[in-house]
Parts: sequence; structure tokens; C-alpha cells
Amino acid sequence: MNRSASPVACHESDLLQRIPPVPRGGSARCLCCGARLMSNPRGGLDLPLALSLSALILYLIANGYPLMELEVQGRTQQTTLTGAALAMIADDKFMLGATVWMTSVLAPGLVIGINLYLLTAARFMRPWPLLRPLLVWVSRLQPWGMLDVFMLGVLVAMVKLGDMAEIVIGPGLYAFVPLMLFTIATGATVEPRLLWQRLEGML
Repeated sequence: MNRSASPVACHESDLLQRIPPVPRGGSARCLCCGARLMSNPRGGLDLPLALSLSALILYLIANGYPLMELEVQGRTQQTTLTGAALAMIADDKFMLGATVWMTSVLAPGLVIGINLYLLTAARFMRPWPLLRPLLVWVSRLQPWGMLDVFMLGVLVAMVKLGDMAEIVIGPGLYAFVPLMLFTIATGATVEPRLLWQRLEGML
């Protein structure tokens, strides 16, 4: 059954109502309070798909190359995101290292990969397996992707280490900044109800 025909509860007024087909560039609003229930962006699925693909490329660069290089008393050391988490674990800070790795590597990678999988399937009308459960799980994983919090931590660390070591920004950090922006933009342009309608029409 198409989910567009099912009653939808407004997140503001709790009024149950059916959403009619929404034209490209338009939006559906609650009959009671006027809150936005669904939008159909002019870019359709092409824009979030392009953003997700760009985020995947940036994610691979951010995780495959060093974030920064530190030179202290002639000794040079560089690390990646995963390397920083492993260093915390090796320093008997298992929970901190695991949390850093989950929120800055695992969760963002899963969200980017699942979004790309879902958007590609919906855009090209491919009834690939696990579409429904993945669409449910991606919304649960998104709060765990804390790239902005990690970026703030990196900036604080750079300020504190600035007087003790010479810091050279690595390719990973250059990719990390746009990765954060592209991830936020992807989440802002994906309309879950529109995606449900596309996927339900295939399954």
C-alpha cells in the first residue's frame, strides 16, 4: 500500500490527515496548525544523491589520510581518525576511544552508505533487498554521527597544542570540514516521506 494514502499524524497538533500528491517544489501542511508535513524538493532525489556521493568520497579521504602532523623536539607524528581512537584505547581509555571511533567513523560511515544505497535504489527504481529496514535504521543512526562535535574537539586540541608543537594540517582534516557540511546538507535535503513513497511503489 502506498504510504501517501495512509493517515499521517501532525507532529505539532497530532491531527490525523492524508497527504495528497505534492508537486515538485511544493509542500504539504497541516490543516489544523499549518506545520509542514512533507515537501517535494525541486531537485527531487538527484540533489541528496549527489551530496551523498560527494560525502562518501570525502569520508574515504578523511579516514584514509592523516588529520594532522605534530612535530615536537624534532620528532614527527601523524595520525588518522581511527589511529587517534586506537591511541586512546591503548592508553587505557577504552570507553573514550570507542566513543570517538563510533561517533566520528562508524556511525557517519553507516549513515552515508545507507543513504547512498537508499537514494540510488529510489532514484533508479531498483527493488534492492533490505530497503525498508535500512530506511528505519538510518534515522536511528543519525544522532550518533557527531562530526561537528569531533571537529570542535580537534580545534580545541590544535589551540592547546599550538604553543608546544608545530602543527601541519593533513589532507584528512581538509576533507573532514567539507564532509561535515555535506553530511548536514544531505540530511537537510532528504525527505523521508518522499523516499518512503518511492520505495513503497517498488516493493
